[in-house]
Amino acid sequence: MYLLKIRAFLAGGHTILLVVGLALLGAGCGPAPAPAPAPVPETTWATVAGQPITGDDVDKAFRRQGNSAQPLSEEEVLTAKLGLLDDLIVQEIVLAKARALKIEVPESEIDTAYAEAKKNLTDEAFQQELTRRSLTAADLREGLRRERLTQKLLDQEVGSRIAVSEQEVTDFFNANRAQFNLPEAGYHLAQIIVTPVRDAQLANRTGDDATTPQAAAAKVSMLMERLKEGAPFGALAMDFSEDPESAPRGGDLGVVPMSAINQAPPGLRDAVLKTSAGAARVVSQNGAHTIVYVVGQEAAGQRDLSTPEVRDGITQTLRARKEQLLRTAYLTAARTDAEVVNYQARRVVESMGKPAAPAPAPAAAP
Repeated sequence: MYLLKIRAFLAGGHTILLVVGLALLGAGCGPAPAPAPAPVPETTWATVAGQPITGDDVDKAFRRQGNSAQPLSEEEVLTAKLGLLDDLIVQEIVLAKARALKIEVPESEIDTAYAEAKKNLTDEAFQQELTRRSLTAADLREGLRRERLTQKLLDQEVGSRIAVSEQEVTDFFNANRAQFNLPEAGYHLAQIIVTPVRDAQLANRTGDDATTPQAAAAKVSMLMERLKEGAPFGALAMDFSEDPESAPRGGDLGVVPMSAINQAPPGLRDAVLKTSAGAARVVSQNGAHTIVYVVGQEAAGQRDLSTPEVRDGITQTLRARKEQLLRTAYLTAARTDAEVVNYQARRVVESMGKPAAPAPAPAAAP
């Protein structure tokens, strides 16, 4: 009996050894480990669904904005470029959606936008400006094309879905009846703000931002020309105004009482009092510009929904609120769903915020 137990133990031992041996053999014959990913070149600042956004792309966007009125430190330049990189990431996501929906911009639209960009400049002066920014005409046209594709997509996917019902207008009026009771006469005003510096809280629909005195002056000139051609003031304000509060409302400031207008700076006060209803005037100070638009004069007293201006103003306000909300939600969802890697932001964090050192020059051949 004792010998049988020993034999059984030895047989079990052989079984264990066999199992262990097979396991080791199986491990040796398994799939080879995945190769390490190839290093990302320093020229790639980010990828969107595998498509690279390069440092050169960001540099071109930076140069398109124009040079700052004051010299910037390396940290300030890099901060501005990281902000532009984030804009380009969102734009690339949106452009991918536009391609999927087969949204296109005719060359005739690009031609018109290009002509608008060089308006009031001679061909020589325009070329000098491009050269100063290290841009080509093709760079400018491509930037214009991307901007218009983005706007077309948002118009289709956001703007076309917004509706304001009669009930919503009535509810708004009833909840805000006091604001339609004017204790004194005033002017219904709207505005477009253009500044010569980069605005951190930009809220217009196109992302357009003048960053130099020259760019601000050119932008105001373009806007006044568009108004002369019959473009709606509210649409231009939503597209181009750099005031984050009034831009989403089409620049609408509501009715400003005469007491407040009389206390305004002389330039602004005169612009209101000397401008007829339906017209606009530019007020400039220290390189910043305000395009003041007089919607009309308003008498004191209670107004109701039978007044067209009241109904239209409420409708525009509600529509602007919905558009801002839906636009923000649409872009946030698109950014969340996209495969984005921001390599440059990681590099800045890893370098403790220090600007990257230039690559060493190649050694001379012996």
